[in-house]
Parts: sequence; structure tokens; C-alpha cells
Amino acid sequence: MIKQRVLSALIVLPIIFLAIWFDGPAYSLIIAVIAALGILEFCSMMGLSRRHPLTLFGLVGVLLFVLVAHIEGSYGAPLLTSIAVFSLIWLLFQRSVKDAATNWAWILSGIIYIGWLFSHFIPLRDLEGGREWVLFVVLATFAADTAAFFIGRAWGRHSLARKISSGKTWEGAVGGFLGAIAASLLLTLLLNLSIPYWQSVVLGALIGIFAPLGDLAESMLKRSTGLKDSGTLIPGHGGMLDRLDSILFTVVVVYYYVVWVIM
Repeated sequence: MIKQRVLSALIVLPIIFLAIWFDGPAYSLIIAVIAALGILEFCSMMGLSRRHPLTLFGLVGVLLFVLVAHIEGSYGAPLLTSIAVFSLIWLLFQRSVKDAATNWAWILSGIIYIGWLFSHFIPLRDLEGGREWVLFVVLATFAADTAAFFIGRAWGRHSLARKISSGKTWEGAVGGFLGAIAASLLLTLLLNLSIPYWQSVVLGALIGIFAPLGDLAESMLKRSTGLKDSGTLIPGHGGMLDRLDSILFTVVVVYYYVVWVIM
């Protein structure tokens, strides 16, 4: 399993790195594809087939969030409102209303969870030094997850959230927290980010806190549906959501920290 994880990372990470580095349409396309795969997995987790019309609403919704993220101004609320209204109107004309309310609530949740959170990668890339900040988020989160995984396997003894994920331990969480801070300090130097080192520590600490929370949130969704992984897309890692879980939280935290505190 570890060999598969490493091999998958060696294949996927260079593609993502190149898209981030060169920006342009390739970057937006990567974001859109990842978001689309994420919502399809989410719909499958919640029992909606890929042919279910609400799955189409979900797919269109996340792609629209990625699209409007390129436009200056706040369009998230009108977009979500339109999706909520039109999906409800569609449900009015269906023969059966069985599970309609539950499915409608899940699809809106998925659009917010994946579409809105993940779309923060677009405005983050548009900031001054945006390329470096995107790399910072991706690599620091990856470092936190990796440190938590290996330290948890080696020394983990005390369960972090047994009802949600029996494999998560406090030792792994502490290792991921320290790994995020160490990676943040190193990336600040390597990426030549114009911030004092105390802010690097703060950012690392925030990533170290929110990365495992994102992981646990997705694990909770999986456990509630009886699934171990969100999919099988990435050998050794599971599905796309299994790789997005931490970064969905950390990209939002880093974006608003940079906009509100640093800029």
C-alpha cells in the first residue's frame, strides 16, 4: 500500500506542480477536473448515480463555482441561490418524492463543500505571489498529512476519534502539526515568501490544525454511509475526495489569512 501511495504521488504531483507553475488555462482546467471528480464521488457516496439529475446539478454547480471565481465580485450567493431554487423546481415535477428532501440537501451540501471551498484556489492564484501561495498550501498540507501518516503508523497508540476513524491517533496528529510548521518554515525560505518567520509558524499551525479536521470531516461522511474510501481513482490513496479532504479546509484558511492579515 505504501508503495502504491508513493508511486501515485510521483505521477500526480508533477502534473499538478506544472499546472500551478505555468498558470493559465491549464491551471483552471486542473481545478475544474478535480472539482468535478470530487462531486461525482460525493454523489456516489450519498447514493446518487451518475445518471441521477441531481448529480448533474451538482456537477454544474461546482464547475460554475470554479468559473465565477475568475470574475471579480461576489457571485457565490446568487449562484448557490439559483442552484437551490432550480433544483427544487425540478423536484416538483418528479413522479416520486421519496428521498427528495434528503437528496436535495446532500447535493447542496456537496456543492458548498467541494465547489465553493475548492474554488478558493482560483483567487489564491490571482493574488500577488499567488503561484507561491498555491504551492505553499499544497506542499504544506501534503507534509502535514504525510507526517501524520508515518508517525501515526510508527508510534500511534491513542485514538484521536475512534468512532470516526480508528486509524487516526493523537501521536499522528501531533506529528502532522509539527510537520506542517516545519514545512511552512522551509517553504517560506524556498519560495521566497515576504513574510516574517513568526507568520510562517502561525500558518503552519493553522494548516496543522485544519488539515486533520478536514480529514476527519470527510471520514465522518464516509463512515455515515458505510464506506472505507470515497472511491478507487488513486491507487494507494482511495478516491479524489480522500486526497482533497485536508486541502479543502487548508486552502480556505490560508487564503483568508493572506488576504486579511498579510496583504
